[in-house]
Amino acid sequence: MTIAAEPAALRREPGPEPTRTLDRVVIRFAGDSGDGMQLTGDRFTSETAALGNDVSTLPDFPAEIRAPAGTLPGVSSFQVHFADHDILTPGDAPDVLVAMNPAALKANTGDLPRGAEVIVDTDEFTPRNLAKAGYDGSPLDDDSLAAFTVHPVPLTTLTVGALAGFPLSRKEAERAKNMFALGLLSWLYHRPTDGTERFLRTKFARRPEIAEANIAAFRAGWNFGETTEDFAVSYEVAPASRAFTPGTYRNISGNLALAHGLVAASACSELPLFLGSYPITPASDILHELSKHKNFGVRTFQAEDEIAAIGAALGASFGGSLAVTTTSGPGVALKSETIGLAVSLELPLLIVDIQRGGPSTGLPTKTEQADLLQAMYGRNGEAPVPVVAPATPGECFSAALDAARIALTYRTPVFLLSDGYLANGSEPWRIPDRDELPDLRVEFATAPNHGDEFWPYLRDPVTLARPWAVPGTPGLEHRIGGIEKKDGSGAISYDPANHDTMVRLRRAKTDGVLVPDLTVDDPDGAADTLVLGWGSTYGPITAAVRRVRADGGRIAQAHLRHLNPFPANLGAVLARYDRVVVPEMNLGQLATLIRAKYLVDAHSYNQVNGMPFKAERLADVLREVLRAH
Repeated sequence: MTIAAEPAALRREPGPEPTRTLDRVVIRFAGDSGDGMQLTGDRFTSETAALGNDVSTLPDFPAEIRAPAGTLPGVSSFQVHFADHDILTPGDAPDVLVAMNPAALKANTGDLPRGAEVIVDTDEFTPRNLAKAGYDGSPLDDDSLAAFTVHPVPLTTLTVGALAGFPLSRKEAERAKNMFALGLLSWLYHRPTDGTERFLRTKFARRPEIAEANIAAFRAGWNFGETTEDFAVSYEVAPASRAFTPGTYRNISGNLALAHGLVAASACSELPLFLGSYPITPASDILHELSKHKNFGVRTFQAEDEIAAIGAALGASFGGSLAVTTTSGPGVALKSETIGLAVSLELPLLIVDIQRGGPSTGLPTKTEQADLLQAMYGRNGEAPVPVVAPATPGECFSAALDAARIALTYRTPVFLLSDGYLANGSEPWRIPDRDELPDLRVEFATAPNHGDEFWPYLRDPVTLARPWAVPGTPGLEHRIGGIEKKDGSGAISYDPANHDTMVRLRRAKTDGVLVPDLTVDDPDGAADTLVLGWGSTYGPITAAVRRVRADGGRIAQAHLRHLNPFPANLGAVLARYDRVVVPEMNLGQLATLIRAKYLVDAHSYNQVNGMPFKAERLADVLREVLRAH
């Protein structure tokens, strides 16, 4: 979408039914993991973003490839929050729940506020399905849903009827019921339809009969909304024109933004991009996306394991490429020895860690930000590595450029810490102009630097970076490796004093990485409590701070992108406040670092349930802190 000063929005022709204007809505699509809820939610989100609303999403799906159908462990959901103003989270609770079966209803009813609308597929409320979901009887026949407005719709029957003229089996026809539901919700909230129809024709280009059947189901859902008397009111949410600066926008997920950021970093550095990766949830989408961009000189290597993946990436860096490896927490553990080797070799390398619930296999499809200490210290010896963490899905693009800048400038591996919430969530993102992107070009060594010899560990006096010589350059033959090297010449050295020098030089290089000062949001400068966060907690923290301020509370907020080194002014910022609260999706890892480095009694608020913070709960915690003092 293109946002101008007065954006034009696609609108449905007004119908005879009453239309109510809302400023925001949270919808959750939920069903069996085979019901296509992620696709349904993604399409609704794409059309909503195209209409000009601000959008934030939360896909949530089981770790099992195919959990038993109709059971609670098999429920998959997609929550989308859209508004006519700036929003920061996918919403604390859904205003509308679309439940495709009893398990989806039972798994999500506890999150519904009083008065929420519930749309259920009554065809799925059979005795067998009710029993699998743990119901003794149908909740549609008692008063257990009395607090909500329930819309019983025979989605499966209506879908099969709409597709009666297509050469499909009943089972194939039933699979299109998610498109029927999407059509109904698109009617209910005045969403455009052309984009979804184009998408379906493209997705099923090799099977046009399936494409047309899905489109027919989608249109049938729309027409059902037009004709049924069960939905007496439809709703409009105006475009969020004031939430966006002018520009061209697209809806983007964190993993997609990160992949595009890596391609942009390759272009800005004029270096070929090499990705060495082993598939792992929730990082695999980056590998999938980058494999599509050979036209930009991107090479992707799906290795046989995590160790081979990072080994190949480090070899590509030695050869003069912008090298990346992607993984999640368990993969970082396997890559740790090679990361230490990259520290010793002093070569640029991006380690992208899309964090998930741990330890071990943990919660593969759930979010957590508990790899911070692993990124900081998870290697043998003194092996410092810069750490960068994006705050929003869209910011994953600029964070990838920032991490590449540090790696290339300082000749060091760099951790980029995203997480499952950012990776799978999405938001509108302004596509930057080419002249807004940084110049990341590097100068390779081309001539001897010590008389007639090339010394690989002579250093730039400002950055302490060593020269980067592409193998095969005449006269620059050199040897690097994991055994400690002599400062300057690079010869193998077991001298205690030299080892002390090299360890301190590597630490000084990391400590000297230039990062922007920390910006503090303290409107009147009178707050005595600071909320400090990092990574994906930005949205819930900011939403919570806004709510506290709306109640008259005085509270400041700051958010860290750079976790190693910390911004130079962080100590001074912390000293200005009597209390520092650090919300994290771990058991207090940033708070531990803050306490150790700055001797500040940081107060932790922690959550490790695999889900992002809810803004209202976090606001309540902050209110309690203010009241206690």
